[in-house]
Amino acid sequence: MESPLDQLQPEVARRLAATRFVDPTWVSRTGSTNADVLDAARDGAREGLVVAADEQTAGRGRRDRVWSAPPGSSLLVSILLRPPAPLAPFSTAALALSARDAVAAVTGVEVGIKWPNDLVVPGAAVGDPTGPDRKLAGVLAEADWPASANASAGWREPAPGERVVVVAGIGLNVAWPAELPPELADVAVALNHLDPTVGPADRGVLLAELLVALEERYARLLAEGPGSLLASWRQACVTLGRSVRIDLGADDVVGTAVDLDDAGHLVVETLEGARRVVAVGDVVHVSR
Repeated sequence: MESPLDQLQPEVARRLAATRFVDPTWVSRTGSTNADVLDAARDGAREGLVVAADEQTAGRGRRDRVWSAPPGSSLLVSILLRPPAPLAPFSTAALALSARDAVAAVTGVEVGIKWPNDLVVPGAAVGDPTGPDRKLAGVLAEADWPASANASAGWREPAPGERVVVVAGIGLNVAWPAELPPELADVAVALNHLDPTVGPADRGVLLAELLVALEERYARLLAEGPGSLLASWRQACVTLGRSVRIDLGADDVVGTAVDLDDAGHLVVETLEGARRVVAVGDVVHVSR
């Protein structure tokens, strides 16, 4: 099939060719791009493998939630990284920030990050001034830890020098029908909803700009550690300063999101005045 990447302008193609993501694959249909890249990684695929698809039949999000989109409506892509073990948890933020960069570069739209990994726009951007933030994209990163980390005697922390397979995937809503399905109408948005007069964004250009941005952020992460990435994450995170409720499964944490710690975990000041660090959980923005 003809890939949306085949029509890139020469300058964009030149910048993409200077990254480690030099030969992206684009397929018309697959079960899950994350699953495809994980399989390839287990067969020894190099870092920088990229698989994009027009349609996924078994896409999934966090907690194995089903994720689907009309064919050709979204940027659906997964990327293989092999960072040192201590840096693996920052792969999600690197991809989310790079997608944010790409959206701004292609459309001029500034979006925020809802901790830990959703790209969101305020309700006001779609004519709902008091409405909630709408989800534009979600990121799912899956790690394949070294075999030695799961020895029969029990789990072992990988050594700092060990490389970890990380497959970072994103689904970004680009050109959806004006009338969203009822279950998504109040929670989701696509780029074409933000300024319908401009027309749909080019998915090939979006992917190229995302990969160029990811090359810069990932290379800096490897060379310098997570400091600058954390600073950018804090700046982009619209969860900070908000009243939140976090579903941890067994219980909820309710309070104000006040910071990200050095591991990227969310720091919440609870209603009781204590500070609690949350490594993972479903966040609801209760108020601005």
